[in-house]
Amino acid sequence: MLDKLSEIEKSALDALQAVDDESSLDAWRVAHLGRSSPLMMVFSELGKLSKEERPTIGQAANRVKAVLEAAFAEKTEAVKRSALERSLSEEKLDVTLPGRPIQRGRLHPSTQQLRRVLAILAEMGFQVYTSREVETDEMNFQLLNFPPHHPARDMQDTLYVDAGERGDNPILLRTHTSPGQIHAMREFAAMNPKDPPPIRIALPGMCFRAEQITARSEVQFNQVEGLAVGKGITFSDLKGTLIEFAHRMFGQNARTRFRASYFPFTEPSAEMDVECFVCGGKGCAVCKNSGWLEILGSGMVHPVVLQNGGYDPKIYSGFAWGMGPERQLMLRYKIEDIRYFLGNDIRFLEQF
Repeated sequence: MLDKLSEIEKSALDALQAVDDESSLDAWRVAHLGRSSPLMMVFSELGKLSKEERPTIGQAANRVKAVLEAAFAEKTEAVKRSALERSLSEEKLDVTLPGRPIQRGRLHPSTQQLRRVLAILAEMGFQVYTSREVETDEMNFQLLNFPPHHPARDMQDTLYVDAGERGDNPILLRTHTSPGQIHAMREFAAMNPKDPPPIRIALPGMCFRAEQITARSEVQFNQVEGLAVGKGITFSDLKGTLIEFAHRMFGQNARTRFRASYFPFTEPSAEMDVECFVCGGKGCAVCKNSGWLEILGSGMVHPVVLQNGGYDPKIYSGFAWGMGPERQLMLRYKIEDIRYFLGNDIRFLEQF
């Protein structure tokens, strides 16, 4: 048996010398160290030997196995090293080429601008309040002083969720973040119905309208609603707040103006413009050649809306606004088309 083990060792080592690639190396391992190899057969026959022979043969078999495994490991390293050297010598490799840059992910420009808006408002004392995107007609229109069949509803082309009969209170995708005003006022008023606490909140979120997509309007867009309710709040507070916001957003030299407007849920109402940074006030397609770009609509909260929110309009007053972060981003970076934000063009997104 000892002679057989010596022959197995010599035969395996001789065969290993001829191995020069990974496939033949694996074949050698199976043939000489596998379960059916001659060496493993010796281990399986140890039980048939006498008690005197068994220790001697077992030690010899273990020694041969250790020798073959060590030789196999050494040969494996040699084969890998040889393959690498061959690859470097045969393949063309220009080590002077610059490395490939790592593409890093980042926030979408709309998200960046939304966070910037909320950060400025937080510095001014406004707390973030979120509300749902799917609303009822009552919350989206009726409680905001849009009676059924009111002509002001034509200002916002609505996307309805239910395809059947709409009835008196259908489900819809909110056309503005203003329904959040009712949710917030009712939540705050519930804390103390007899003397509701003051409110100063910012309501961010996505809005949806069935509008024609142009360079200045999209079918879905972000909006940030602002609401302040308390005792003794005036239109001067509204104007001062929004001018301060514009200066923090666009710089202290940013020119602004207010124009009288109409919104059912505010009275009086006004729109705020900032001088168009795309054309420098000279007139372009983005500002409709006016030199100004509207960034928000605002006004004093209508007494009916205050009443619907749980605040007595004889005691409390407030102001509100709704602004579009994407439109502000167009001003900051002189972007000429609002459709870029949802176009998923990597060439545009990589710039932010």
